[in-house]
Amino acid sequence: MTAEEVRKTNNFKSGELTVDRNTEILMEASDTPQIFTVLRGMGLRYKLTPDGRRQVLNFIFPGDLIGLQAPMLGELGHSVKSSTSMTLCAFNRKNFFDFFKSSVRRAYDITWLAASEEHFMGETLTTLGQRNAVESVAWAFVKVFQRGKALDLVTNNRMPMPFAQQDLADALGLSLVHTNKTIKRLRDRQLVNWSNGVLKIHDLEKLADIAGMDLGDVRERPLI
Repeated sequence: MTAEEVRKTNNFKSGELTVDRNTEILMEASDTPQIFTVLRGMGLRYKLTPDGRRQVLNFIFPGDLIGLQAPMLGELGHSVKSSTSMTLCAFNRKNFFDFFKSSVRRAYDITWLAASEEHFMGETLTTLGQRNAVESVAWAFVKVFQRGKALDLVTNNRMPMPFAQQDLADALGLSLVHTNKTIKRLRDRQLVNWSNGVLKIHDLEKLADIAGMDLGDVRERPLI
């Protein structure tokens, strides 16, 4: 970022917010006055059906931009909840379009993030519709691990994954029992271990092969 871009981003920023674990940060259908960048911590995007069933849309990592739907659509189409304590960089929604217009590079970065989320949702729908349970869980572990590596969260093939098995089950449309048995199958094959909030991948290439995916290079995500 140039000095001018830093100045404009600082003018857009309204402050920082720290929330505890299991805090509802944003609520579906709300008209939130703020957009956030996650500085530290992890969380979940999710939707609820009228009878209370939950679909986890994705896991939130440091650097993710949340609440972008509100200035574009008028309200949020999902909720956001913290899985750990989180520190958020807050931006005033009312200044969003001025910020967008004042910096072509920053506008491109925001558009890239939105397009990246759309691409990820396409991958998720393919997983839900076409991959079996073993392939789906393998795909999820690979995607999480790739994000962790990009954020320098991986040490000795281990990274923090402070989510519950129910969260993974709700993301993949599986029952908790089926998810648990599937993780055990992958663990018995000495490919992965997930316990006490830590994910360890023993063989990322084999896991990706099971999922039918190409590891490729993970593109650097812009930070707003």
